[in-house]
Amino acid sequence: MNKMRKTIYLCGPIMGEVQGEARQWREEAKRTLSENYRLLDPMRRDFKDNEVDSANEIVEFDLQDIRDSDILLVNYCKPSIGTAMEVFYAAHDQGKFVVAFSNFPFADCNPWMVKFCTKILPSLEEAISYIKRHFGQSGDASN
Repeated sequence: MNKMRKTIYLCGPIMGEVQGEARQWREEAKRTLSENYRLLDPMRRDFKDNEVDSANEIVEFDLQDIRDSDILLVNYCKPSIGTAMEVFYAAHDQGKFVVAFSNFPFADCNPWMVKFCTKILPSLEEAISYIKRHFGQSGDASN
């Protein structure tokens, strides 16, 4: 039986990131997961130099991507209001599975992130392995 591929939203800080950092981990995730999963990258939309005029648009597009996803893959590399809001919306309001990776020791993780991330792992590679293991190489949750 050919089931639809799971959709993963790539969640993490964009504003204030050093050139390329917000894109680098997303590109790695896409290289590793795109064969078996559908990936939604919020950076595919270009609001550069238009962030203020487009604030509502940016948020609405991101919320729609979250609604369209099955899983959030979250880069929890620093405190980020946008990332925290997306995680809360996905987990609390939409009942989504949230897999984060973080360089923070567990004791230093924000309680809100701990509460609303289903799983927090120490690296992108471990988060990807977790997704593949629990949601199958083909995106099939029964594997």
